[in-house]
Amino acid sequence: MTEERRLDPVTLSVLASALAGIAEEMGAVLIRGAYSSNIKERRDCSAALFDGDGRMVAQAEHIPVHLGAMPEAVAAVRERDPQPGDVFAINDPFSGGTHLPDITLVSPLSLEGEVIGFAVTRAHHSDVGGMSPGSMPANSRSIFEEGLIIPPLRLVRTGDYVTDVLELILANVRTPEIRRGDLRAQIAANRLAEVRLGELIERRGREDVDAVFEEVIAYTERRTRDTLRALDDGTATARSEIEGDGVTDDDIPIQATVTISGDTMTVDFEGTSDAVAGNVNCPIAVTRSACYFALRVLLPKDVPANAGAYA
Repeated sequence: MTEERRLDPVTLSVLASALAGIAEEMGAVLIRGAYSSNIKERRDCSAALFDGDGRMVAQAEHIPVHLGAMPEAVAAVRERDPQPGDVFAINDPFSGGTHLPDITLVSPLSLEGEVIGFAVTRAHHSDVGGMSPGSMPANSRSIFEEGLIIPPLRLVRTGDYVTDVLELILANVRTPEIRRGDLRAQIAANRLAEVRLGELIERRGREDVDAVFEEVIAYTERRTRDTLRALDDGTATARSEIEGDGVTDDDIPIQATVTISGDTMTVDFEGTSDAVAGNVNCPIAVTRSACYFALRVLLPKDVPANAGAYA
């Protein structure tokens, strides 16, 4: 079946680079505007763009575990009927979060009242409450001891702060003014994305931008499948251990069996430990993120990073 393409290769490359540039600029705005050294100096943050269907179309070169887990956070937000001008906050590991200090802000990107994409930033906030400063207590036995769990909630509704939600978050952290500043920096980064995407649409037209969303994902999928096809078919298993979970010193096995078959890669974690009492358990979004990153490092550097790699 012949794939219909609207964009010539040069135009596709130019527009894909423009999307990646927006994501990089989002990250720069977040880092420059942040209050905490955790974001401003350690740069423990990430930024990405998604299309209206919740597929990642571009990302900045930031934290792999953040970026690979973002799609599930966007999917969780899309279930909440996002509207133009909204900003959702989320850190729930069971809805696309990583650990609780990583707060994700998801902003619908709109054109003439229609949601056409999403801007997403994820940043490590140095405290989100819980039983110890830093919100990563080694002796915790449940996630409720680690800090405040934020399901997908509107932090901004149609352009206005939902002050009750913001006040609830700030009342549960040890450094509320720093948290307020970092959240505002994330909002500023997301708003920049809407401005830049609007400028791109004004320059190139809505049809070309819609086309690049589709075609850059399809291009990455083709290149990914070509890379896998060039590998020998086969199966390999690796096993390692975590030396205790903070509750006991028992080794915790982690096992992965990777199968390459034609143009696909399958990862099977059978043989890995069940959940343990300590705080070293891994939510599914992070597990998938680790698999995406392992695949990503196999790809040539010029392959755009987007949802096409894990189609």
